[in-house]
Amino acid sequence: MKKICVVGLGYIGLPTAAIFARSGYEVVGVDVNEKVVSSLNSGEILIEEVGLPELVKEVVSNGNLKASLAPEEADVYIIAVPTPIHDDHSANVDYVVEASKNIAPLLKKGNVVIVESTIPPRTIDDIVAPILKEKGWNLEDDVFLAHCPERVLPGRILIELIENTRIVGGVTPLASKKAGDVYRAVVEGQVIETEAITAEMSKLMENTFRDVNIALANELVKISRRIGVNAHHVIELANMHPRVNIHQPGPGVGGHCLAVDPYFIIEKAVEESPLIQQSRKINNSMPDFVVNEIKHLVSELNKPKVAILGLTYKGNIDDVRESPAMEILQELLKKDELNIAVHDPFVQQEKLKVTNYSLDDALTDADLAVVLTDHNQFKNMDENKIVTLMKHPVIFDTKNCIGIKDDGPINVYKIGNLSGINPIS
Repeated sequence: MKKICVVGLGYIGLPTAAIFARSGYEVVGVDVNEKVVSSLNSGEILIEEVGLPELVKEVVSNGNLKASLAPEEADVYIIAVPTPIHDDHSANVDYVVEASKNIAPLLKKGNVVIVESTIPPRTIDDIVAPILKEKGWNLEDDVFLAHCPERVLPGRILIELIENTRIVGGVTPLASKKAGDVYRAVVEGQVIETEAITAEMSKLMENTFRDVNIALANELVKISRRIGVNAHHVIELANMHPRVNIHQPGPGVGGHCLAVDPYFIIEKAVEESPLIQQSRKINNSMPDFVVNEIKHLVSELNKPKVAILGLTYKGNIDDVRESPAMEILQELLKKDELNIAVHDPFVQQEKLKVTNYSLDDALTDADLAVVLTDHNQFKNMDENKIVTLMKHPVIFDTKNCIGIKDDGPINVYKIGNLSGINPIS
């Protein structure tokens, strides 16, 4: 293994390419976006990830990493393209198909092809394998095809690419071994070999477990609103049991994994997945729940100003994919009776259709501040600044992350403790 071709230079493909380049391999990264390619070849990147700008600059300058609009001949091909969902929530694997077709003519005997993109079960066996076979490749002896799903946390990608356990599922045991050896060359975590469909399902179930657990917490929030109990306190006490681990509630579930992966299972087994489907419905209902609570809190005010703090789906990253905060924002912007001011320190203005104000400007004369993302900046806000700038120092914390106590001049309402709250007057 000397040369690696990584197709897709997004949140997974680019760090993966950089990691292999740092280990001394010749890596070509492929993307259809000319801006991504030209920026990378200049040593610059367009996404935010801790440590990635410095690493990319290093491996581009030493010649180990370059970018291209088209794949090149290599020893190993890693496909890390997006797999979005259609309007009916079925998986869109068009990018995986296109990438597979683009590399198929370049393959040589002994090559390893790895799909890292998150995909529905049986995608490797039923979609990718036939594409390679149509080009005449014997997947028993000539080309080795496998799935190795990414399992990293944004903000820690460069660390977890090295330290995390990797699941490698091949179409044959030899393919699992060959693909596993690719990762063993750079990772410190355990590399476990299995079948392709098992690897596909393991990734999907990791995120489905979390989605179902969060749905339970979010359903508890709604129950708590009805019967008058603090859901956060309930969860804290319940989790003192050694075999209980209820997740934290929130404004919904976002990102390209948790909010999407369960649908990949559902589409393959609709009748057998009622729990997964109901969990998706519960989590998808949370933005409306938050919007209704915001409307309730400002219902007695004339043209109230609402400061929206945070638009990404999780804290300290710039990723707004499937973010419930974006859905909440869009619904609030439809309300002519509201004056909305947005602040997110991580999201670039060009990604938004509304002005991304400074924190001070967003809070100035605001009647309500709604925390939708647990950025560190919001966890440690200056209480004196809040009192001084806001017309009504009231915070609706949907992420349970604000450290301000509700016994001073600032009223803090948590998403799991809303029973009996009165509108701002």
